[in-house]
Amino acid sequence: MGLDLHITDMAGATPDHSTVITNFVNMVYNQLKDSTCRVYPDNVQYKWKMDDGSEKIVIPDVSINCQIRSRKGNSFLNAPQFVLEVLSPSTAKYDRTEKKEIYRSEEIPEYWIIDIRKRMIELYDLDYKNGEPEYYLIDTITKDNAEELHLIHFPHIKIDFDQLFDGVE
Repeated sequence: MGLDLHITDMAGATPDHSTVITNFVNMVYNQLKDSTCRVYPDNVQYKWKMDDGSEKIVIPDVSINCQIRSRKGNSFLNAPQFVLEVLSPSTAKYDRTEKKEIYRSEEIPEYWIIDIRKRMIELYDLDYKNGEPEYYLIDTITKDNAEELHLIHFPHIKIDFDQLFDGVE
């Protein structure tokens, strides 16, 4: 019996990558404290059956989940209501293509992509075209329009652009 093993060397997240995740979670955590929703950093995984029958496990950089009892072990089985990915050189293509497609197919209502180097946030909202879920870019936030930064599906939560990037070199 032979084992078909493949070892992949994956670089860990940079301190700036982790700082943005931590800053977002810190801003949102207390604002969700008295609700049924929780914000999670990048140590929570979601496990889903795909349309082709395969199983997919993803670990978003940040997620907000309002059905926190729907899990098996350390994996959530339901889709969160919000997902955020912080781009890094090794994950940017995956975050913008395959991961975004997984989130779309799971009908996650809101998806953010943060580019640390450009200090830019892309806000995507899920809607339907001919009955199929589709992501639409709602806004691109930079320092120039930072006051427009907001969670689309959690409008009561305040997000501060400068605080989000605080500590990032």
